[in-house]
Amino acid sequence: MVSFNNLYNNANMVEVASKGPVKVFEHQRDLSVESSNAINAYFASKMNLRKRQVLIELNGNSFCTQAGAMQWIAGNVTMGSGIKGVGDFLGKAFASAVTKESTAKPEYSGNGLVMLEPTYKHILLEDIGEWGSIVLDDGLFLACDASLTKKVVSRSNFSSAALGKEGLFNLSLSGNGVAVLESPVARDELVEINLQNDEVKIDGNMAIAWSASLQFTVEMSSKSILGSAVSGEGLVNVYRGTGRILVALT
Repeated sequence: MVSFNNLYNNANMVEVASKGPVKVFEHQRDLSVESSNAINAYFASKMNLRKRQVLIELNGNSFCTQAGAMQWIAGNVTMGSGIKGVGDFLGKAFASAVTKESTAKPEYSGNGLVMLEPTYKHILLEDIGEWGSIVLDDGLFLACDASLTKKVVSRSNFSSAALGKEGLFNLSLSGNGVAVLESPVARDELVEINLQNDEVKIDGNMAIAWSASLQFTVEMSSKSILGSAVSGEGLVNVYRGTGRILVALT
C-alpha cells in the first residue's frame, strides 16, 4: 500500500484542471530559489510562468506518454515500450521521423499513480471522443489514453506544407479517451472555431489542433494576385468542411 502526504494537500501545488484519470497541478511559486534569481522567479510567477505537472491515476487502465516524460510512478504499475513487434517498430520509426515525435511512447498499466515531469508549457486536456479525431501540431503531444488510435496523417497537398510553413505529416488521435497536450499558449488564449460545411482562413500557422475531417490547404487571400498584394495578406491557411479548430490568439 502506498500513501501520500504533501501531494493532494500541497498548498503551493494547486489542481487547476482534471478530466477522466488525469489531473493538472500548477506550482504557484518556485519555493527553492536562490537570492541571485529570486526577483526573476517572483515576476515570472506573476506573469503566469509557472511549473505545471500532470498526474495520471490508473485504475486498471493504461496510458502512454511521450518518451522521457515520466518523473515517478507509485503502486502496482507496469511499464511497456508500446511497441508490438518489428513491423510496429518500423511504422512508429517512420511516424517519429515525419512528425518529430518519439518513436517509442512508454505505456503504463495497472493500479497506481504516474507523475510526469514539470513543464512551463500550458497543459490542455482534450476528450478525443468529443472531437471524433484530432490532428495535432508538432510537439503538442504529451500523453493519452492507450486505447486511442495514433496514426500519421498527411496534408491534402504539398503546397499546404511548403507554403503554410507546416510539416507535411502530423500526428492524429482518434477513439474515446483523454489526450494531454503541451500548448505554447494558455487555454484562455485559444479560440475554438466550429465549422458546419464552411471554411476558415488563418494568416499564419496559428491553429494548434483541428478535426481530421477538415481539409487543409494554403491559398492566396484573394482570388487574384493583385488583390492579395493590395490586402497585404498574401497566402493564408484554409480549413474547409465540418469540424473544430483551436486557434491561438497570440
